[in-house]
Amino acid sequence: MPHSRRYRSSERSSRGSYHERYRSRKHKRRRTRSRSSSSERDRRHRREDSYHVRSRSYDDHSADRRAYDRRYCDSYRRNDYSRERGDAYYEPDYRHSYEYRRSRDREGSYRSCKSSRRKHRRRRRRSRSFSRSSSQRSRQSSRRAKSVEDDDEGHLIYRVGDWLQERYEIISTLGEGTFGRVVQCMDHRRGGARVALKIIKNVEKYKEAARLEINVLEKINEKDPENTNLCVRMFDWFDYHGHMCISFELLGLSTFDFLKDNNYLPYPIHQVRHMAFQVCQAVKFLHDNKLTHTDLKPENILFVNSDYELSYNLEKKRDERSVKSTAIRVVDFGSATFDHEHHSTIVSTRHYRAPEVILELGWSQPCDVWSIGCIIFEYYVGFTLFQTHDNREHLAMMERILGPIPSRMVRKTRKQKYFYHGRLDWDENTSAGRYVRENCKPLRRYLTSEAEDHHRLFDLIESMLEYEPSKRVTLAEALKHPFFDMLGMEPSTKMWDSSRDISR
Repeated sequence: MPHSRRYRSSERSSRGSYHERYRSRKHKRRRTRSRSSSSERDRRHRREDSYHVRSRSYDDHSADRRAYDRRYCDSYRRNDYSRERGDAYYEPDYRHSYEYRRSRDREGSYRSCKSSRRKHRRRRRRSRSFSRSSSQRSRQSSRRAKSVEDDDEGHLIYRVGDWLQERYEIISTLGEGTFGRVVQCMDHRRGGARVALKIIKNVEKYKEAARLEINVLEKINEKDPENTNLCVRMFDWFDYHGHMCISFELLGLSTFDFLKDNNYLPYPIHQVRHMAFQVCQAVKFLHDNKLTHTDLKPENILFVNSDYELSYNLEKKRDERSVKSTAIRVVDFGSATFDHEHHSTIVSTRHYRAPEVILELGWSQPCDVWSIGCIIFEYYVGFTLFQTHDNREHLAMMERILGPIPSRMVRKTRKQKYFYHGRLDWDENTSAGRYVRENCKPLRRYLTSEAEDHHRLFDLIESMLEYEPSKRVTLAEALKHPFFDMLGMEPSTKMWDSSRDISR
């Protein structure tokens, strides 16, 4: 995991320290209760780490259930939208009660300095014994402290209509992941603009990942103040009772969710062209600034507006959707890594993981290019190119689709257990071998048309799925590929004015 040195701004540290003092002084009851169950929660999160509900699938599972079963694919990639879990919620006036009591404490300490120690002790005994109003205030304060609560998994418990920071009014829940939840809010300091607020779980590893993401997003805002490079724009961030919260521009569905809702109907090739060009442009901007995204996938590419037109397919007897605008944004920079930082051994979600990552040969920006090649293929055919959870099977699929793994990579890898005498140790006569043989085929056999445009697309995909990272096409070269020559000639492609604030 990248080092935490990235999070070093003096302004952030002062803000963080204020919230730490605020929480430690006034939320001892709640924190003690959460610590009492911390061991159980840690065990639960260790189990979660092995299988991250498709948002961080860094695991190697067996392929007992076959990925080409759509029901299995849905359950693996699902994004549960859980709403209003639990009845407890924070009270907006809690902060005011805290300020009031703090001022009373200061006043009391000033008076006590003028009195004798004996009188001070008598006053304290009387107040403990007879002061009903003070005991009522303490009980009221305790209730208010308990009202800002987390559930068993560390999610903030909230309800629609609640306010955060006296600024963000929660309107609805947009989604949930292992990191936390995303809610739609009305930002009352921006004229009631609708924003997406990412509320991170009150769990240290997710909070640390959020701090790293904030650091990357601040660098992106600094390098691209006009928001022309198609990376999601961060408006604000803050710590709310142990939950890191990040405010973003409000976007539409992810390109995967739209595909799923459309019965996995592939995108038309002119839409694939525009979406692919934008992804290359956005990720090239990251690479130019010495960043690697490391977790590119259709779930992390969102439409700016996912409104669609509906038509009826007489042949298949079903409604089919066509997105009106293919303008996109790249999101989720929680795993983004600068060139000078520590590079984790395993990165990327399984289906989009480059061979150099699987073979632990070291990785850099070319691993993003491999992921983009897999994404473009998925847009074109409607399903994932490498649907597996096992390293050996993944390598076997690569060889079936792209040809043999280069001998230099085989010799250099520490993962010699996957090879025998310089070749992949794979038995095609097993059930797994038959599965790969029956469900995978050479890349060009996935063409749905023999038109020149389609062959150009697959030429681009082939150059992105080159085994050797040093031979893989760069994104600067990819943007000049002949497949993109027709981009400006297609009237149905709606280009997007990136500088426009779409949240209002």
